[in-house]
Amino acid sequence: MNESKFHPRIIIVGAGFGGIFAAKTLAGKPVDVLLIDSNNYHTFTPLLYQVASSALDPSEIAYPIRGIFKKSENIDTMMGNVVDLDKVNHIVTIEVGEKKVVEKYDYLILAAGSVPTYFGNDHLAENSFELRTLDDAIKIRNHILRLFERALWMPPSDQRTGMTTIVVVGGGPTGLELSGALYELYNHVLEPEYCKNHCMSARVILVERMDELLAPYPEKLRIAAMKQLKSLGVEVITGQSVEDISEDHIVLEDGSEILTQTVIWTAGVQASRLAERLGSSLSRRGTLTVMNTLSLLDEEKIFTVGDVAYLEDSREIPYPMLIPVAKQQGILAAKNILRNIHGEEQKPFSYKDGGIMATIGRRRAVAWIYNKIPLTGFIAWIAWLFLHLLSLMGFRNKLNVLVNWVWNYFTFDRSVRIVLD
Repeated sequence: MNESKFHPRIIIVGAGFGGIFAAKTLAGKPVDVLLIDSNNYHTFTPLLYQVASSALDPSEIAYPIRGIFKKSENIDTMMGNVVDLDKVNHIVTIEVGEKKVVEKYDYLILAAGSVPTYFGNDHLAENSFELRTLDDAIKIRNHILRLFERALWMPPSDQRTGMTTIVVVGGGPTGLELSGALYELYNHVLEPEYCKNHCMSARVILVERMDELLAPYPEKLRIAAMKQLKSLGVEVITGQSVEDISEDHIVLEDGSEILTQTVIWTAGVQASRLAERLGSSLSRRGTLTVMNTLSLLDEEKIFTVGDVAYLEDSREIPYPMLIPVAKQQGILAAKNILRNIHGEEQKPFSYKDGGIMATIGRRRAVAWIYNKIPLTGFIAWIAWLFLHLLSLMGFRNKLNVLVNWVWNYFTFDRSVRIVLD
């Protein structure tokens, strides 16, 4: 990057799918790129639940950012927390350790992702876990395994029941995938080991405030998902919101209580708070309103992609906070910056929708391919495995995950059951 003064400088905030694919698009082009993230790795977030349920090692779903761009001389990376964005002076302020670093840009791509939302009930976060980062997944895994170790040596009691009861809040894909995986962790792995001398039971309960699971899916697939989840052994409570979460129980909307020391919140997300730093127009979800070229309404050299961008399709429906949307927007934002640099007309965003899918457990899944082809059960499960394996970064990660999946399928074993502080 010795010739940076001759090239426009592009700063990308966030190394999620939007940021990574924007950087990949700019690799080798006559621009200098600085990619900033609070971690030095990219996380394949669709498989976080498998880390939380001891099915995969954390290193198998993460890949070093510098490793991704080691052959791209025009791309540099910085590990730090962006604390301020000045769109007037084109400045980004980053906390790197104990000091603050100021970086100037010619173009900015904001791909900061999202954070959990508790719909105005922020007190619910005090005694619940989230599943948005690799650290979150490891904390959940350690917590569950630690509780089971302690519960094994306790006499039957309400306290023991709460220690072996897991409540997942949210009936979207993440909630279903996590619930199914945690139930299988106990049913196929922990029960044979922990019942060797002292038998105990465990419950996994999924709570959804709407009357159905997987709201965006067709009715046929919603019904199939419910049946598959219940057939696995997961208890499902719909039409009830969680009103309170304490250290040893939760309270539902109807006043009923469930004894539990493990509550995992997957009920919703909102845009990163960093979006507010730009002082631009925000939607109700805290997202930044953008033009169809993905640049801000009031600043043509700032582009916003993924979970922090608000853009409606031709039906006036906002694009969902999904990984394929972030990837395609990241690519288009990068291309539109290059077009702007060369004085060419920018192109509008057009989403190529490949469909949606969710796995529920071994041989259980639902998929809506291209929003036309419904799949359920084993076929949907195979489709889910194939797509996610292809999407992983790095051949080593692909191979390790494939080996683990095959081993787990035939042996029911999950070897990543080490409790680490």
